[in-house]
Amino acid sequence: MTMDGRGRYRGEHSGEVLEEVVLGVDTHLDAHVAVALGALGRRLGELSVPTTKKGYEGLVSWAEGFGRVRCAGVEGTSSYGAGLARHLRSAGIGVLEIERPKRRHLRRKGKSDSRDAEAAARAVLAGETAGVPKSADGRVEMIRVLRAARRSAVKTRTQAANQLRGILVTAPEALRHRLRALTTKELVAVAARFRLGNDPEDVETATRFALRSVARRYRCLAEEIADLDAQLARLVAETAPELISRPGVGTDHAATLLIVAGDNPQRLGSEASFASLCGVSPVEASSGKVVRHRLNRGGNRHANRALHLICVVRMRIDERTRRYAARRASEGKSKKEIIRCLKRYVAREVYRVLAPSVAGADSSVEEGRVVEVTGVT
Repeated sequence: MTMDGRGRYRGEHSGEVLEEVVLGVDTHLDAHVAVALGALGRRLGELSVPTTKKGYEGLVSWAEGFGRVRCAGVEGTSSYGAGLARHLRSAGIGVLEIERPKRRHLRRKGKSDSRDAEAAARAVLAGETAGVPKSADGRVEMIRVLRAARRSAVKTRTQAANQLRGILVTAPEALRHRLRALTTKELVAVAARFRLGNDPEDVETATRFALRSVARRYRCLAEEIADLDAQLARLVAETAPELISRPGVGTDHAATLLIVAGDNPQRLGSEASFASLCGVSPVEASSGKVVRHRLNRGGNRHANRALHLICVVRMRIDERTRRYAARRASEGKSKKEIIRCLKRYVAREVYRVLAPSVAGADSSVEEGRVVEVTGVT
């Protein structure tokens, strides 16, 4: 099969001309809308399919009816489009993440599923995609779902602890006097052992019943969190043992950074891309004769927080980092500015650990300064 100068494929043993196809997909909970474009932007067709395996197979078959499918631009590859993205990759079709259209564009041009799908396909042709999405098919995806469960369990446990204190504030005086001096753990232990009948008949008995219920909920959530912590520690240690061996990088911070990079960190292309994704790359804000950079307030804020805390710990326990901070302070840098510089260095170090094959090309950039700050050779 050969391609002519107009982006069309011609079979070797026939005169049939096959179009090179680009898909754009607007994803939803129950149905996806797809639009197929030719290599030169000609609209070939539109299709709506259910979000099932049969629907995905029908979409691929329909698109291949126009010709060879080059790639697909999909909105929401980490939410409604996750299943479709996995199916397309398994079919050998490249998937690119498409950002949802800006509201100002929607007000000017209107909105419909068909328009959004066509805009996604045209973004692929124009090279305006958000990049390759996470593959979500390995250990990092396992870490992500377990961490999401842990986060909700921690939040619910905190609510239970607050509710225990709230109930105690309005409890009858005798019960409140007995329990008010206890810590949260002691209060849970005492309240969980209350012996009560099945039918409360006064305010104090009902209050004790409520305290026991919430305390047992707190205890169950604590056990759930401990189980999730054990699984996360095992997975992170197996996935990135070198990362958690770095100073200041614990299981929680390592899990956060792994989730940001995904199972395919090579999709980021360079350590500068990873730094931008973490919100630690300076943003140029020059104008006229003024050349300056400003703080990057974008990126993944969870990853930014993890890098910040790693830097805070290293400034206390890591001798090389402390020497670097002292030198920058003598140059007139504030503590905030020093931490911003350190965050950029740590992002480079983390990227080199997560994607060594890709980071090798970038390792020569400011090598001496990286070694001085992070100890990476």
